[in-house]
Amino acid sequence: MQALDDLARLVGRLLVAALFLPSGVGKAMNLAGFTGMLAGKGVPFPEILAILGAAAEIVGPILLILGLAPRITAVVVGGFCLVAALISHNFWTFTDEAAQLAQRTQFLKNAAITGGMMFYFVSGSGRFSLGNGKY
Repeated sequence: MQALDDLARLVGRLLVAALFLPSGVGKAMNLAGFTGMLAGKGVPFPEILAILGAAAEIVGPILLILGLAPRITAVVVGGFCLVAALISHNFWTFTDEAAQLAQRTQFLKNAAITGGMMFYFVSGSGRFSLGNGKY
């Protein structure tokens, strides 16, 4: 049973990393565009937050793939998802029903990933990792 648990942790880490790494690289390659989007939403210090956001979406997935520092990674990735949900997927501000539904789905996706990161926080990265599996 332990091997199956560790395999599930590995596959879960890889799936989450596959979602974030391309997005983070895209943000880093177009940092001005990402900064502009944040500024357009009225986010304070958009230049700093754009760099931090892109870094979280690049470093977090790399740590997930390697299984290093799972608790720190869980806080960074989960925290990023929560902030992104509140800034970019605030469905309650949309009046168009289709747009509101699409944004609510994205908001709930981010909330679900945050929940997954909470599981990762308590379970660790498992045996198939470069870290010690727990912290």
